[in-house]
Amino acid sequence: MSSSPEASPPAADDSAPSAPAVISSGRVAVVTGAASGIGLGLSQRFAAEGMRVVMADVEEPALRHSADEVAGKGGEVLAVVTDVSTPGQVEVLAHRAVQAFGGVHLLCNNAGVGGPHGPLWTVPEGEWEWVLGVNLWGVIHGVRSFLPLLLEQDVAHVLNTSSIFGVFAGALGPYGISKHAVTALSETLYFDLREAGARVGVSVLCPGAVKTNFGSSARNRPAHLPPPPDTRAAARAAASKEQFDRLSALGLEPSQVADIVVDGIRAGRFYILTSTNRNEAVLRRGEEVVRGDPPARPFPFSGPAPPG
Repeated sequence: MSSSPEASPPAADDSAPSAPAVISSGRVAVVTGAASGIGLGLSQRFAAEGMRVVMADVEEPALRHSADEVAGKGGEVLAVVTDVSTPGQVEVLAHRAVQAFGGVHLLCNNAGVGGPHGPLWTVPEGEWEWVLGVNLWGVIHGVRSFLPLLLEQDVAHVLNTSSIFGVFAGALGPYGISKHAVTALSETLYFDLREAGARVGVSVLCPGAVKTNFGSSARNRPAHLPPPPDTRAAARAAASKEQFDRLSALGLEPSQVADIVVDGIRAGRFYILTSTNRNEAVLRRGEEVVRGDPPARPFPFSGPAPPG
């Protein structure tokens, strides 16, 4: 996002000690949703930086394969099968990380699912439970389980993965709603940590289109959730998959997003966006709030959203 010019900051005091780097050799990163997509890209980049990486995902075969791939390139990796929607499993993840590496410096609450779109009153309760359970409660569980560990470090950081759909006017059904909540949670966490004088930074990642298999996230829909009550849900799910697949086809590579994240954390950025093509929609939402106007569609035409 663009910003207005500001006065040059005071010259740095060379005699003052520099803050320790959270992304550096020997530090420990925990990444959820690490078996593929952005999570795998982050894991690979952190390992390349010399960090020890705890890779967590609900999909065990894919997680094992990806962890072996990162380890095969010299990374020090621990793979932990984790359903982030279940608080006990996130507690186990935190315990395993400390047991293996002695602490945690960087937490990436990245796991996410797509879910169905369509009018909110037509979305079955089970779909709400699934999407919010992973996308929102997964972040909440991560914060509650890992913040006590991060607060013990000389420096630490939390990265929560929201979406560009979490910073402009609502779209994409429960998914967009969950991502707005993750953005708000991250803002609140930032204020809480500043008021506590903690040495823990916070960033919220709001990516646009990325080349992932996100559109097929229904493969990991929990079996215990009740099935959709009517056949229209299957059609909505297929439409959602098609839309996410189309969005990702022209997106960034996960490795490019990982580079943006590392640069953003090192630069002290709170909001980390991966592209500029939605800036107008983000700015327009702020103007609508101030004026009291109803929200305009984030895209300038009806129908499916264009890529990005």
